[in-house]
Amino acid sequence: MRLAMIPMTTCRSSSTHSSAFIENPLYEATSNLESKRGRETVTSRNNPPPPPLLEVEPSLLINESAESAAHPDAMKIVPGSDATPLNVLEFEENAREYLPKSTMDYFASGSDSMETLKENREAFKRLVLHPRVLRDVSKMDISTTLLGHRIRSPVCVAPSSTHRMAHPDGEIASTSAAAKADTCFVLSTMSTTTLEDVATASSAANTNALRWFQLYVFKDRKITVGLVRRAEKAGYKAIVLTVDAPVLGNREADVRNHFSIPKRLTMANFGPQNATTDYADYVSDLYDQTLSWKDVEWLKSITNLPIVAKGIITPEDAVMAVESGCEGVLVSNHGARQLDGVAATIDALPAIVQAVGDRAEVYMDGGVRRGTDVFKALALGARAVFVGRPVLFGLAHSGEAGVSSVLRILNAELKHAMLFSGTASLADIGPAHVRRGLPPLPSLL
Repeated sequence: MRLAMIPMTTCRSSSTHSSAFIENPLYEATSNLESKRGRETVTSRNNPPPPPLLEVEPSLLINESAESAAHPDAMKIVPGSDATPLNVLEFEENAREYLPKSTMDYFASGSDSMETLKENREAFKRLVLHPRVLRDVSKMDISTTLLGHRIRSPVCVAPSSTHRMAHPDGEIASTSAAAKADTCFVLSTMSTTTLEDVATASSAANTNALRWFQLYVFKDRKITVGLVRRAEKAGYKAIVLTVDAPVLGNREADVRNHFSIPKRLTMANFGPQNATTDYADYVSDLYDQTLSWKDVEWLKSITNLPIVAKGIITPEDAVMAVESGCEGVLVSNHGARQLDGVAATIDALPAIVQAVGDRAEVYMDGGVRRGTDVFKALALGARAVFVGRPVLFGLAHSGEAGVSSVLRILNAELKHAMLFSGTASLADIGPAHVRRGLPPLPSLL
């Protein structure tokens, strides 16, 4: 008998028996949804019947409470199922099996030798947790605020392009899942769905949903101004300015695959008159290599929305971002898709947090695949963590339900890390909860 740890919402127990019965909650959510199989075809996922009820000792279950009921992503013990990914890494394995190779390479690869891509993951492994025991963790709260807006979880959705290459529902499915999870969704300028349609779907799922818009400052400033005005009108609450892309990175996998956007898709925010399948040429024509911090000040002058600088990897640039008027700094190396050989984001994070102080909020992305990764980032000073590729992998698996599952799993794993570390809220998590490498550092006492 195999037991697995995954999020669940269905549990029934009997007070007259010494055991509880648990059902698999993800079966119904994913059994009839479509996913890519092979290079071109889309077929329905034929899951086996749900596993039978499994008898589990009640002591193994996390007690339901008013707090956990308000946050239905609490971890529970349920029967394992080969048909349902149990963690984010398994969603990635599934995507590799079903997505066309050129699409998967576009989503998953990095630039040049992809050393930074590897480091984004390996750096988390060099950080070891330093848990504390016998702390009251009966009232768990993982909510936080981003630029004054309260969200239920610090696990947010990073901007990434072309969601409709992963699933026909694309950004509509992703933003709906994020809205229902009550967390922040950042829409890419290079989305395959218009920012207006994404806003409509987001608000339909949650009238208080938090959405930000990722922006490039283009050669033609009129394009940039137009996108900002549309984002303001559609209810986006911040502009996430990408600052690390004077050109596209050297992504050899895309060159090898002769990658191009499928003809059925367009860069929806630019309208059909600018649509192209030659993604690299299209983007290169838009990017402006003359950008400077003065352009950040210019952007600040044309909008009242707060600006978050995305692509900061050094404390010096973090200070420049704050001095230029940015209210947030997103520590990011662009998913290791731009300059290879730079620091992993989790390694760069502490110095940036120290440099910024309380003058701006600091977030991070890159390499996050487990709730313990989220915990480590929070411990080192990130206010929130943004995930990009995991969302695409969940989307490829089963659309909105897959993205919801990815977010639930990461939240549940984060809660478990907090429970075991003696931290009941995000405010309880700090640098004392992580150590760098082994053997552990001497006691702080």
